[in-house]
Amino acid sequence: MPTEKKYDYGLGRRKSATARARLIKGKGVITINGKTAAEYLSDNKTLLAEITDPLAVAGKQTEFDVSVLVRGGGLSGQVDAIKMAIAKAIIVGAPDLRAPLKKAELLRRDPREKERKKYGLRSARKREQYSKR
Repeated sequence: MPTEKKYDYGLGRRKSATARARLIKGKGVITINGKTAAEYLSDNKTLLAEITDPLAVAGKQTEFDVSVLVRGGGLSGQVDAIKMAIAKAIIVGAPDLRAPLKKAELLRRDPREKERKKYGLRSARKREQYSKR
């Protein structure tokens, strides 16, 4: 007897942040690590709007409750990871929405990572100051 799926799942990454999103039928409540989105992002309106971008493009702001677990990185990297995770979760439930999400560049992973520090240098590329005398 097959069990009915209760949620759609998506995984997003950015820099060193990893976000796992679950979309559950509901009223549009977003929780991040057990807190409301506004509480987690300390009422930063720009970041709040950024997180809801995939739902806005799909036109499903009030159809789903979003539950996100995010680890690693800083706030900016976490927001981008959450955005991608939500977009991927939407595609699992509605594959026909892939084209508009892809056009809005919500499925593209930003590959930029922090470059490692090399020995003999102060940071990844910064050298000691040259002294002529």
